[in-house]
Amino acid sequence: MPLRTAVIGVGSLGRQHARLHATLANEGQASFVSVCDLNEQTAKAVGEEREVEWSTNWRDLIGRVDAVSLAVPTEAHCEIACGLLEAGIHVLVEKPISRTLDEADQMIDAAKRGNALLQVGHLERFNPAMVALRPHVRKPVYFEIHRVGEFTARSLDIDVVLDLMIHDLDIVQWLVGEDVEVTGIHAVGIAILTNKVDAANARLEFSSGAVANITASRVGTEKIRKMRFFQPHDYIAIDYTTKRASVSSLSPPTASGAWPGVHVKNLDVIDVEPLRAEIVSFLEAVRDGSPVPVSGLEGRNALSLALRTLERIREHAEHPGVSELSAK
Repeated sequence: MPLRTAVIGVGSLGRQHARLHATLANEGQASFVSVCDLNEQTAKAVGEEREVEWSTNWRDLIGRVDAVSLAVPTEAHCEIACGLLEAGIHVLVEKPISRTLDEADQMIDAAKRGNALLQVGHLERFNPAMVALRPHVRKPVYFEIHRVGEFTARSLDIDVVLDLMIHDLDIVQWLVGEDVEVTGIHAVGIAILTNKVDAANARLEFSSGAVANITASRVGTEKIRKMRFFQPHDYIAIDYTTKRASVSSLSPPTASGAWPGVHVKNLDVIDVEPLRAEIVSFLEAVRDGSPVPVSGLEGRNALSLALRTLERIREHAEHPGVSELSAK
């Protein structure tokens, strides 16, 4: 029997989950059963659009589905995910995994009790450029990352660190090695259009000697999603928006002994929609009983690093010079 799936929370991002669940159902990869949203009009509209059942209560799905995409506001992640996981329903939850580490631990424990899989939606791991680049990564030393977006009314329940920067915090930990300790964080941030941090910069130092400088803003005038980093003998660049990645390195020496120059290799990228790849990986793990690509623990690690960064931002904001300037 095909896996029975549902999408809980069909706002801006949840609608995209619903679109892809419907597509995968049409391809025979699953059976898309229902959508759920607290807003009855929204739930009904998306349900009718995708020709599935709809509900306003996520508890109605227990016993009727095997796996769900959870795309509700972060504040509701823990309650809903724990209820589903304990009932044995597999959950793909959007990032960040939760508001607090305690909530993340509750979700991880619920997955164990229900013998269910918990995957966290760190989407950039599935970007085609990153998929092509990952096999070429070895002992990165220095990262320079910029993630800038235009202001929208979306995700204003969380600050820019948990909204945007957490993508790059996850990627850097993943590439450096999750067994490598973060030994230092220096961070600054500022509220511009909201009462939360809208723009931030963080410098991370790792026990391996690696350093990452990350800038995130949701009040820019253009969309930028770029990462550059250095590793022994290589300079690597990736543009998440254009889905391009390249590795620059010294060319082999010539017979004359002349300066060899720099060889730039543009990586072959298979252009697959990242969200589709993420959902497919989740359903494959459920069917095969294999580990999910981004586990609850990895989602917790990214959240932990984001919360540590926010703490450094708060400490910086309390500096006399900064606090006096903000008060003006």
